[in-house]
Amino acid sequence: MPHTNPRFISRLTRNTLALILAGGRGSRLKQLTAWRSKPAVPFGGKFRIIDFPLSNCINSGIRRIGVLTQYKAHSLILHIQKGWGFLRGEFGEFVELWPAQQRVAETAWYAGTADAVFQNLDIIRDHDPEYILILAGDHIYKMDYGAMIAHHVETGADMTVGCLEVDVERAREFGVMSVDSDGRVRRFAEKPANPETIPGQPERCLASMGIYVFNRGFLFEQLFKDADMPGSSHDFGKDIIPNVIKLYRVMAYTFRDPRSGDQAYWRDVGTLDAFWEANLELIGVTPPLNLYDQNWPIWTYQEQLPPAKFVFDDDDRRGMAVDSMVSGGCIISGATVRHSLLFSNVRVNSYSQVSDSVILPDVEIGRNCIVRKAIVDRFCQLPEGTRIGLDPEADRRAGFHVSEGGVTLVTPEMLGQDANQVR
Repeated sequence: MPHTNPRFISRLTRNTLALILAGGRGSRLKQLTAWRSKPAVPFGGKFRIIDFPLSNCINSGIRRIGVLTQYKAHSLILHIQKGWGFLRGEFGEFVELWPAQQRVAETAWYAGTADAVFQNLDIIRDHDPEYILILAGDHIYKMDYGAMIAHHVETGADMTVGCLEVDVERAREFGVMSVDSDGRVRRFAEKPANPETIPGQPERCLASMGIYVFNRGFLFEQLFKDADMPGSSHDFGKDIIPNVIKLYRVMAYTFRDPRSGDQAYWRDVGTLDAFWEANLELIGVTPPLNLYDQNWPIWTYQEQLPPAKFVFDDDDRRGMAVDSMVSGGCIISGATVRHSLLFSNVRVNSYSQVSDSVILPDVEIGRNCIVRKAIVDRFCQLPEGTRIGLDPEADRRAGFHVSEGGVTLVTPEMLGQDANQVR
């Protein structure tokens, strides 16, 4: 029976150090990650992707957090410095930035997820946690990590892996856990062609979320073994998990909605199509991810901006947004916005039409533009009369990127514009 005593869980979370792996390139997001790492990509109108695991930590009572950075991390570092400096160091609370700094070898950057943690073992020792929670910094979800840590302790696990239930077809994209009736992991396969299903559920598989809980001593022991292993890629999924499941107690923790018991919301926004779709899901009347949940707020850097403004009310020049989310600092000036998400400080000028699009911060859309099914990156200035999303071949000829799902990505560089600002 799960242990539900809040004091029990709060003691566990106080003794936990969370490590967020935030160094990923996110290359499948194409030019959207040309100047930023995937965890720094804006999401949901005012947030960045990394705000979700960080907020989950805070809301779970975990207030000792290390963020491991590597690839093009400047905008991520600035965001965390501005928005996540509210924890009190005198209470032992912190969000620390741990850049790749060749702490172990003078020529070695982070070689894999396990190596990233291994290179910071001296810092982890200094913080002296009882449990270590390892998180990916590039997924969108709301999760109480306290329940997972409690499950880890109650089952006597050496390592616990957070899992999603997915259908067989989708499971081929993940690391798949094969478990017995007690939830103990017996086999693991990375992106298998024929994934094993859940006992009693022939159409469902357990997919790894890239979330792990370790006992401190066990993690240290396995990381030292992995560091000395010839041919290892030093990755938790590819190396650590397959090497420990036969000899040690590795348990699966299935991530479910605590109220309904159903599969909880979780999105990997690692492709342009997935990113576009997950953002526009938020517009729905009852979106699968509720950003208005006061019991589980998503925290971020709050830029001080004026309210959104909609101006002009003539028949042919009416500033309006329908079935959309519009963030602070935006001005819709005699233009029409439909089923779109506008981040902060977006200006849409007269007679323009924006539909089914995700417009990132600080974009200006000139007069008489049409933007459909597009992602427009930060600092773009669309010239008057620009047409985007009407003809995929025309978009490609213009130098824009068109995804497999027909979403057009536009960046300042594609427009021949110099955008040296930090994105």
